[in-house]
Amino acid sequence: MTDAKVVAEKLLQVNAVKLNPEQPFTWASGWKSPIYCDNRKVLSFPFTRDYIKSEMCNLVFEKFPDAELLAGVATAGIAWGAMAADQLKLPYIYVRPKPKEHGLGNQIEGFYEKGQKVVVIEDLVSTGKSSLQVVDVLKEQGLNVIGMVSIFTYGFPVATEAFSQASLLYYSLTDYPTLLDLAVQKGIVSAVQQDVLLKWRDDPAGWKRTL
Repeated sequence: MTDAKVVAEKLLQVNAVKLNPEQPFTWASGWKSPIYCDNRKVLSFPFTRDYIKSEMCNLVFEKFPDAELLAGVATAGIAWGAMAADQLKLPYIYVRPKPKEHGLGNQIEGFYEKGQKVVVIEDLVSTGKSSLQVVDVLKEQGLNVIGMVSIFTYGFPVATEAFSQASLLYYSLTDYPTLLDLAVQKGIVSAVQQDVLLKWRDDPAGWKRTL
């Protein structure tokens, strides 16, 4: 059983997560966000990296013991998927956002066989749109996608609905509410800021209009 609070603490320790409700970040989507999560930073800290990797493997083994193949999502999920596959001694592939424009034109890199049971490895899930696009690519190639595992999720209602509509099991090592509770305990944010941060999650697209 993974410990969501410990994972959240590890992310805060290496500054993989930044919280700033007064000066929000701008995402590629144009959304204004009081939080920015970059789990790629964890890769630079060997002991934290090893802990996160082990927790991810534990979660995959616990929830998907019949997995036959892991698939990392490019680019941030590639390293985590490869490390987890190595520890679990499972075959590994990764999926590009779109097919290569040269060579063999592959979108899926690595060897796989139709019908294999696949678990998708993500570093972060926001709306779930790009993650589920990867699932569609794998299914189109005849693979049996049995679930997805990530390091962190915001827990947006739109993502919960998307995974429900896709009938896909999804688990994350830690999540936004857990991280916020820990940030309040550590004095990183105040209780008032926590309220603002929670309201953002309910309506991230419209939150900028309430600043």
